[in-house]
Amino acid sequence: MSLRIAGLLGLSFLLFTFAVFAEPSESLLVKNVLLAGSDDGAEDQVVSLLVENGLLDMVTVDSFPDEKIDLVVDAQQGVVLGKLNVGEPASFMILDEDPRVNFEALLDTQTHAVFVLKEGVIVRNRLLPAPLEPDKPVSENPQEWFAYSTPPMALSTFYKNAGKWNRFRSKYVNATFLAALALDRMAWLDQDGTSEGQSGDLSTYDGGEIRALRFGMVGSLNFENPWIFTFFAATTAFDKGFDSTTDDGFGVFDVRLDIPFYQDSTLSIGKQKEPISMERLSAMINLPMQERSAVSDAMMASRNVGIVLSGTGFDRRTSWAGGVFNPWLDAGTSIGDTSTQLIGRGTVIPQESTNKKSLFHLGAGLRYSNAKSGVRYSTEPEFNQAPLFVDTGMLAAESTMLYDLEAAWRWGPFLLNGEYVINRVDAPADGDPTFTGYHVTANYVLTGEMRPYNKRSGLFRPVPVSKPVNDGGWGAWELSARYSNLDLDEGTVNGGDLDIYSLGLKWWLSTSASVDLNYRHIVLEDVAGTGHSDGLMTRIVLILE
Repeated sequence: MSLRIAGLLGLSFLLFTFAVFAEPSESLLVKNVLLAGSDDGAEDQVVSLLVENGLLDMVTVDSFPDEKIDLVVDAQQGVVLGKLNVGEPASFMILDEDPRVNFEALLDTQTHAVFVLKEGVIVRNRLLPAPLEPDKPVSENPQEWFAYSTPPMALSTFYKNAGKWNRFRSKYVNATFLAALALDRMAWLDQDGTSEGQSGDLSTYDGGEIRALRFGMVGSLNFENPWIFTFFAATTAFDKGFDSTTDDGFGVFDVRLDIPFYQDSTLSIGKQKEPISMERLSAMINLPMQERSAVSDAMMASRNVGIVLSGTGFDRRTSWAGGVFNPWLDAGTSIGDTSTQLIGRGTVIPQESTNKKSLFHLGAGLRYSNAKSGVRYSTEPEFNQAPLFVDTGMLAAESTMLYDLEAAWRWGPFLLNGEYVINRVDAPADGDPTFTGYHVTANYVLTGEMRPYNKRSGLFRPVPVSKPVNDGGWGAWELSARYSNLDLDEGTVNGGDLDIYSLGLKWWLSTSASVDLNYRHIVLEDVAGTGHSDGLMTRIVLILE
């Protein structure tokens, strides 16, 4: 497919995505609304507004259970103006400033109106989703996404709303159809002679490509405790791993059934992500950088076939997951002929501020494999349009044991996270090598949004865009930097030692569309010497949700 066709496809996809973005809410709860006192001396009050099927149902100062509400937003004590007659169609707007203090707020509502509801239909929404109350008990029939591994792309806030064209709801089955498209444009900026001797002429990889086209569905089987199913297929999948091969053909990448288990635990069966590494588990299109770090792609699998049991503890301050995997279905062989893996991960939140602004995360994971099929670790330099830079070749291993340590600290719009990986390979013929790698990543949302944290899976969610472009805003802007290292030189193995310095800028037009730019300076040391190269990648991501 030519780049021109891909561009037209992307533009059409973008316009269609924006066209279906605005939608009514079956139920809406607006928290922390400032209701101005009247002229007779009544005091201001902070209230919540409940709208059901377009009608104002309640104005209350009391807390309200929100687990069954389609959309819950936080007005952050914005001032409400409009008709607040219970039982009538709701029409009001919320201003970000008090017009009694700044009269300009009334004169320039285009700037100061952060939420507008007309006859029960949301016309504008620049408010962030409201977090659950910290002391709120977990529902016995949770409406949230309870699986350990979330869908490959973010679900809309309205994923429970059957009113959209891509929602299906019945007595027995609910489903949401999703699709995503990523378009890349690569430019290799510089390469020295040593690098050219190591990897060839990188300029031959310049140009555009469809990085991924993915589509599928998530939904529920409506038992008393619903089961969640996930199915996604793709051509040129987002996710890579040491077990992946370059394949532009069609393939099934997620086939999973999540079954509620004892108390707050879940049993997940099927082809899914292995429960290890924050970076590996996160959906790639939601990460601040375009590609995962080299160590993640080189040493961890993209998907595997297996069973995972996961859950939380200590008031959801900890999460845990463990599973057994064997890729026999993909290999087309019997279970006894392919490697079996035992994998586990645990996370803990040692510190979280009362206002949720500050949070500290720690995690650790283990991955054991009996390496029956042998092992090979290789990867590109965090650019998809590139040759392999490091490669161990096939190793006749008897087993492998991988350790993964992770830490993250969030302070409002700032997030710092890193992982360190040690991979011990039992391969006597190659000197029993131990391979290592790590990354440190910092990202800052310039427009002030804060990445939410999913306590069930110990992962950070995508940036919640408070002022999307299709609502007259500038979207969200995220600046990121990363340093990563991957050392595959050990024993008699000369796989290469790779250092990558990355800078990124990501523009989230909405939660459904983003444009980002990544620059990398790459240093490769191997038997041929030390080579340097620089590249620049532009990516457009479009999600139909």
